[in-house]
Amino acid sequence: MTARVLMYSTGVCPYCVMAERLLTAKGVQNIEKVRVDLQPEQRVEMMQKTGRRTVPQIYIGDTHVGGFDDLSKLEHEGKLDALLQGA
Repeated sequence: MTARVLMYSTGVCPYCVMAERLLTAKGVQNIEKVRVDLQPEQRVEMMQKTGRRTVPQIYIGDTHVGGFDDLSKLEHEGKLDALLQGA
């Protein structure tokens, strides 16, 4: 079973698409997406929770991963699978 994945995103964000592709390739079937372009109050919430204003902002379980670069770095370091497994 994979951990819950939450991703704050917009409709025109290439990094959001790349993050989704990477997560899907890792076997994540359900990404809970929050579109901050459609729900501006969600962007405020995202900024308060993460301290960042750019998308994507990705949570795996209770862990704030960060954006696509952070997600990609975890993958290259071999740490993403364990996080997705809830370790």
